[in-house]
Amino acid sequence: MLGHYRIAGRRAVEIVASVERGVGEGALAPGQPLPPMRELAQELGVNPNTVAAAYRALRDRGVVETAGRRGTRVRPAPATTARGALLIDAPEGVRDLGRGNPDPALLPPLAGALAETARWSDERPGLYGEEPVDPEFGRLARASLTADGVPDGPPAVTSGALDATERVLMAHLRPGDAVALEDPGWDRLLDLVPALGLRPVPVALDDEGPLPDAVARALRGGARALLVTCRAQNPTGAAVSRARAAELRRLLARYPDTLVVEDDNGHGFVDLAPHPLAGATTHWAFVRSLAKAYGPDLRVAALAGDPVTVDRLLGRQRLGPGWVSRLLQRTVVRLWETEALDARAVAASYGERREGLIAALAERGVRAHGRCGMNVWVPVADETGAVARLAQAGWAVAPGARFRQAAGPGMRLTVSDLALPDIAPLADAVAAATAPVAPRSHG
Repeated sequence: MLGHYRIAGRRAVEIVASVERGVGEGALAPGQPLPPMRELAQELGVNPNTVAAAYRALRDRGVVETAGRRGTRVRPAPATTARGALLIDAPEGVRDLGRGNPDPALLPPLAGALAETARWSDERPGLYGEEPVDPEFGRLARASLTADGVPDGPPAVTSGALDATERVLMAHLRPGDAVALEDPGWDRLLDLVPALGLRPVPVALDDEGPLPDAVARALRGGARALLVTCRAQNPTGAAVSRARAAELRRLLARYPDTLVVEDDNGHGFVDLAPHPLAGATTHWAFVRSLAKAYGPDLRVAALAGDPVTVDRLLGRQRLGPGWVSRLLQRTVVRLWETEALDARAVAASYGERREGLIAALAERGVRAHGRCGMNVWVPVADETGAVARLAQAGWAVAPGARFRQAAGPGMRLTVSDLALPDIAPLADAVAAATAPVAPRSHG
C-alpha cells in the first residue's frame, strides 16, 4: 500500500513524525492511502488507540483526511506540501505570468520614508512596553476604514493579511471546525485552514463575490466562519458588489454567531469601493492588506474588529512576536502622509492591461474573468494540457489546481508583467492552448 516507505514509531508523536517525514520527502504522495489503523498497529506492535491518536493529530494538522470507506489518505495538498509549489517554471525566454506579484514600477519608492523613519527612531527609539499600534498609524488606518464603511472597532496591526487571518481564526475556532472559503480562492489560505486543523468548505463565487446560496449551504452545514475577499479576489478578480453585500448581510443576520473575516486585498490599487460585511455578525475582522500596493516585503496590514476579537488577537500577539515593528508602521504613516502612492493611476494601469486582455480573449472566443486587480482567471476544459501548451508557446501561468477545491479547472494569468503590445500575442497563445484538440485518426 505504501510502496517502499515504512511508517515507524512506538508512540503517537513518533508515528506522526514518520508520516510527516514521508509526505515532506515525497515518499507518501498526495492522495495515497495510509494503512487501516488496526493493520498499522499490528505491524508496529502498538495499541490501535495509539495509531488512532496519531491519525487524529495528522488530520488536525491538515496532513491527512478521512474519506469514508476509502480510509485515511494523504491530503491532495497536505500542510507540508504548499499549493504554491504547483508552479510552472519559467526558463530563459519564457514570460512568467504565474507568480502573482505586483508591477515593481507601480510600487512607491520607500527610500525617503525609511530614511525619515530612521531619523525619527534615532530621536525616539522604540522600547519594550509601548503600545503595539503606533498612535498615528492607528488614527490614519481607522479614518480610512471608517471612510469605507467599516464599523467602529479597535485597530490592530499584523504582519500581512495571512498573519491576521490565522490569528483571528485561532482566537475563535478549534480543530475540526468548518470554515467557508471562496472557491476558487487564495492558495495560501487553502493551505492555512487545514494546517490549523480546520475543515475547509468550498463556496462558489461569481464576479460579484460569494454566491448567497452557496454561503447559505455552508452555514446550514455548520460552518463556523466565513472568509471573504472584498476586492481583487485571488485568483478571479471578483469584487463584492453593493447588492451582493446586502444579500450576504441579510443572510448572515440569521447566523449571528458566524465569524466573518474579510480581506481587503485591493486596497491602494483597485478603483472599486469595498462593500464590507463587517458588523453583520457578532464577531468579525476586516483586514486591510498593503502588500500589493506598497510592496510584498512591507509586512504590514491594518485590522479592525469587534472588541473581543481584537483583544484576543493582541493577547496572542503579545505572547509571540509582541508587535509589528513600529518602524514599519511609521514608514507606512509617512507614505500615507506624503501621498506617495497615486492609487487611481495604479488602478488605471492594471485595469488597462487586465481589461485589454479580457477583451482580446473575448474576440478570440475565450471566456475570462477579472473585474478588478491584477489577475485574470480563464476557465478551461483541460487545465494540464492548456498550461503545458502555453509554456511551450513561451508563457508560464499559474495552474488552477493551486486555487481550487470543487471548482472547475482554470488558469490564472497575472498582468503585472505585461505591456500593451504583449496582449494580442498572449491572447493568441491562450486561444490556441485552450482550443479543443482534434482526435488523432487511427485509420
